[in-house]
Amino acid sequence: MKHTKLIWGVKESFRQYVEAAEGSITVADGADRNADGTFVFKAIEEGNFAIAADGTASGIQQFSGTVIFEAHGGMLKSVISGLAIESGPEGITLSALEGPLNESRCHIAKLQRLEDSGDSVLRFSTEITLDGMFQIADNYPPGTILDDVTLA
Repeated sequence: MKHTKLIWGVKESFRQYVEAAEGSITVADGADRNADGTFVFKAIEEGNFAIAADGTASGIQQFSGTVIFEAHGGMLKSVISGLAIESGPEGITLSALEGPLNESRCHIAKLQRLEDSGDSVLRFSTEITLDGMFQIADNYPPGTILDDVTLA
């Protein structure tokens, strides 16, 4: 099944912190924000990420869209762009571009598939990695639970 979007809130408490500090959360490059605060990233057509009937994952699916968190007069700035869900030696991961001018990728979260609800939606719990800690404003140590990821 081809999934057309990735829905992720990054971390609800981080969104709340940025907004409470009179900062801003901006979506760009095709990303949208849902009423519940989560972000929607649209799939890029060439992806081949799939989960087989036995639960094994393979491939990669990239998504368009950028989310920018800014607060404290620019002292806090985190850009999440070029998300991809992929299967590799470390299991299923969520990766992102390291920055708006950098084309290399970093794995920002480890994903664990959650119980199947029987529909065409896949849900994953997420745990931040060391690269993710640096990507998301250096606030959360590796292993911190982030918001769940949904592929729809």
